[in-house]
Amino acid sequence: MRATVGDHLHTHGVASARGEQEAEIIEVRGADNGPPYLVRFADGEERVIYPGPETVVRPRESED
Repeated sequence: MRATVGDHLHTHGVASARGEQEAEIIEVRGADNGPPYLVRFADGEERVIYPGPETVVRPRESED
């Protein structure tokens, strides 16, 4: 998995009662844009995560 700052991680079944959650990557801590990632959730919580196999990276939207 590769991601950059500003991308979003969509997780399935690990971090919320609903079974899924989305967070913005605010820091990439792994080599070659790999995990772990420091992310910020909508409620402001920040956490270091190692994404599981069901995690999807959604590229940040361009500001064109």
